[in-house]
Amino acid sequence: MSFPFFLTRGTGLLALAALLLPFGASARIATGPGHPLADVVGSGPCQEFVARLPNVKSQLCADAELLPTVGRSLQGRTLYARDVVAPDAKIRVLVIGAMHGDELSSASLALHWIQRAVETPSNAHWRFIPALNPDGLMMRPARRMNARGVDLNRNFPTPNWTRDAKVYWEQRTKKDPRRWPGPSPLSEPESRYLHDEMQRFQPHLVVSVHAPYGVLDFDGPGTAPPKLGRLYLDQVGIFPGSLGNYGGVHKGMPVVTVELPSAFRTPLDAEMRQMWLDLLRWMSERVVPEDNSPRVVPERVKKAG
Repeated sequence: MSFPFFLTRGTGLLALAALLLPFGASARIATGPGHPLADVVGSGPCQEFVARLPNVKSQLCADAELLPTVGRSLQGRTLYARDVVAPDAKIRVLVIGAMHGDELSSASLALHWIQRAVETPSNAHWRFIPALNPDGLMMRPARRMNARGVDLNRNFPTPNWTRDAKVYWEQRTKKDPRRWPGPSPLSEPESRYLHDEMQRFQPHLVVSVHAPYGVLDFDGPGTAPPKLGRLYLDQVGIFPGSLGNYGGVHKGMPVVTVELPSAFRTPLDAEMRQMWLDLLRWMSERVVPEDNSPRVVPERVKKAG
């Protein structure tokens, strides 16, 4: 298969070119064989990211070498991504930050983990989307929903969405505007982009970074990671239209949801590193490709005696 964002450090000139374009200028950069070209508009995301995100310095963002994708937010902001591909890559892992715009630390963690992936990619082809909801992220104050007021993590096409999402929102959340699932599944350009990207990339594992509950959640087949750093498994349930429900339960793509303890502060650098190492260890033991389909190996049941 072709990889639309196949990047190594040697292709950093493309990212640098995108960052150096003057505001308002535009150009086109090919994102891979067989894929549409992506417009590069403005000066790239780093200026805004550094000003907005906790624990993100200019060098960290520049080193991330983010490239524009074909994705756009409702307000027209470019969605950026980075691929890091191990020489012996056998599995594909999609990492998503800032699906909720007011969870600033989730985008920061994704950028820090790009650096970790470059250093220790394991056997994976990593695809990072650090900020799926840039409109919500860049609002003052930042807000959970996108520019239309839709909770992107309730907008995925789970079975019976039309019935269940409306009922859940009205009866369980009392029409909480922060959790409005939208008028229809995939009504938002950001959720449509991620849905289409999952179809293109066919990840064996999805890691979705959120905050601020300080736990791990897991949806899908197989055995969940017991911990990442100081975050321990505490499954919070299944919601109509959520990515975990859609990807993990409906599509069979295991989804690990990382809930950081704070939406406005990242864990210490050493803790983020330990979380990364724990993720790699679990992946090496549990995530196995089988006929190009995602599979997480279940734990063996120990017999008494």
